[in-house]
Amino acid sequence: MVSVTDTELASDLVVHAARLVRAVRRELELPAGTRIISLLDEHGQLGITQLADLDRCSQPTMSAAVAQLVESGWVSKAPNPADARGTVVTLSDSGRAELGRVRRLHGERVAALVDAHPDLTTEDLATAVAVLRGILQEGTP
Repeated sequence: MVSVTDTELASDLVVHAARLVRAVRRELELPAGTRIISLLDEHGQLGITQLADLDRCSQPTMSAAVAQLVESGWVSKAPNPADARGTVVTLSDSGRAELGRVRRLHGERVAALVDAHPDLTTEDLATAVAVLRGILQEGTP
């Protein structure tokens, strides 16, 4: 049974994780397309509509964003073999390299924040990662 304390702590985890992500993104001023290439890395090739649903935006908004990513070389578009009216978007090697660069920057910044905090340790960071990974692990109800 989930206690009130567990619920409050879980709520705090979500609030603070979201705040951390926003703060790091704001500070690093990363390209907007990072979110989309991250979705493609997580889910594999997707159609525009699927990407828009995952990103909670409109199809026209996603189409414009994908066009910019194609132009930058981070993704490619091809006809959807299952639906001639649609296309599939695939993360390119260049996009995967950019995503790796962005993730390294995120990691460096968060590691520096932990290092600068007198009461936090590498073990604390490992525990936080284990908790989030466990919650998000595939197959978890």
